[in-house]
Amino acid sequence: MNWREFWTPIKLSLQVSILSSLIVVILGVAIAWWMSRASFKGKTILETAFMLPLVLPPTVVGFILLVILGRKSWFGKWMEWLFDAPIIFTWWAAVIASVVVAFPLVYQTMKVGFSSVDQDMEGAARSTGASEWQVFRYITLPLTFRSLVTAYILGFARGLGEFGATLMIAGNIPGKTQTLPTAIFVAVDAGNTTMAWAWTGAIIGISFILLLLTRQNTNP
Repeated sequence: MNWREFWTPIKLSLQVSILSSLIVVILGVAIAWWMSRASFKGKTILETAFMLPLVLPPTVVGFILLVILGRKSWFGKWMEWLFDAPIIFTWWAAVIASVVVAFPLVYQTMKVGFSSVDQDMEGAARSTGASEWQVFRYITLPLTFRSLVTAYILGFARGLGEFGATLMIAGNIPGKTQTLPTAIFVAVDAGNTTMAWAWTGAIIGISFILLLLTRQNTNP
């Protein structure tokens, strides 16, 4: 049992999941709050587009991201200029993949949370002179705190288990982009059942704790 080999993908997976979950929660909260309050033509189509990564095969999501982030696209060139290196096949690519696939879960959770807030309370705060930011900070956000915690945990868990899209744009470079799911795949393919079981036990343990926290947060 090579313990250094064992811990490396776990540390990288946690690093990717922590960062991606923070990013996706910020995006999910902002967009869900706007969508729950806005009314415009084409809203249903836009919401459907937001939910697409939830139902699309991970390889399709990965391929689209590969085209967008590749060196031939303007966005990929801009990212390469910004970071002074291509973003493809780096752990940052794994973060982006995790953000994209986790966004629908975070968005839907927060949208339900914002929809459950009594808008009369928000209106009463506005009538006393509170700004939109003050209403959001002191009224809306505290009332949706449980939804926020649940959204973060779901985003973290989804990023931790991401495989297909990550493999497409980040690859499987040991010590650099190899996360737990890709490490398990390679171990099984190589017949290394000891490491495969060890990594499987690790990701099951982490996922169990996350689901337990989610249930404790949602139960009254």
